[in-house]
Amino acid sequence: MTSELPSHRSGNRFRNPDGPAEHGWREFWRWRRTRRPEPWPESVEHGVSPSLPVSVAPGELALTFVNHSTFLAQFAGGALLTDPVWSTRVSPIRFAGPKRVHPPGVPIGGLPAIGAVLISHNHYDHLDLATLKRLESAHAPAFITGLGNRALLERAGLARVFELDWWQTIAVERMRVTFLPAQHWSARGLFDRNRTLWGGFLVEADGRTVYFAGDTGYGGLFKTVAERLGPPDVAILPIGACEPRWFMAPTHMNAADAVRARSDLGAPRAIAMHFGCFPLADEGIDTPVAELTRARAAHGVAPEQFQVPIPGHTCRL
Repeated sequence: MTSELPSHRSGNRFRNPDGPAEHGWREFWRWRRTRRPEPWPESVEHGVSPSLPVSVAPGELALTFVNHSTFLAQFAGGALLTDPVWSTRVSPIRFAGPKRVHPPGVPIGGLPAIGAVLISHNHYDHLDLATLKRLESAHAPAFITGLGNRALLERAGLARVFELDWWQTIAVERMRVTFLPAQHWSARGLFDRNRTLWGGFLVEADGRTVYFAGDTGYGGLFKTVAERLGPPDVAILPIGACEPRWFMAPTHMNAADAVRARSDLGAPRAIAMHFGCFPLADEGIDTPVAELTRARAAHGVAPEQFQVPIPGHTCRL
């Protein structure tokens, strides 16, 4: 075993594929001082009653949007969740912080057997310990995440935790999961910035491939993924928490970036995520979807090629 550090790690901290890209605390506090967020409603209703597939045929993929970055992916013989969040708030404080404006599209008690849970990074809107503990109790799945996150998850009582570096692959529950680079950052407090690794995932199961981007800014990483692993059948890409652009652009794509990312990946289909649930940035609740509509039109992308999911709705591929 070599003691050489990977190129994206310096000492006890990680960095982005093309070097530092994220803003520091000074810029963060400048944003907080000067921000003028558009108002969000207290609550919204989507009116969809989930009807999850009882079974999935060989070679078929069913993707159900739960909320934010949480999807249920069902393959023949297995199911997984991405960045599961069922809590009311995404915050280190239970009574404060961003609060959801709609309930999860699928009740956590209505899930099928979950074999694996993918955790892209340790931000509270992606790594929700309360939800993970409930999943451990009900399903005892494999939890797959980036380097440095195992200690936190094991302290929370999760038994089967697997840490991966970028480009590493693990086979679990009849699936092959590869952890991939993303342009983002990590922290759960004031003094642990970038001490754990962030990323996306490529899942291969029953002949189908799903790319889940996690949180990321736009960059050359999408073309690199396609060159090394081939185009995925479907790409799940973030479009929200993206304003103001001077602050968010390095680490959060907007809709126009996501349309370019889909093209770079060569994915025939894409599905939007990271919008419309938690007020995390300055754009309005409907802004990301409106911008995606404009970006699709500008690039000749049909709505069915880049879908806007409704919580509780299942897309079969």
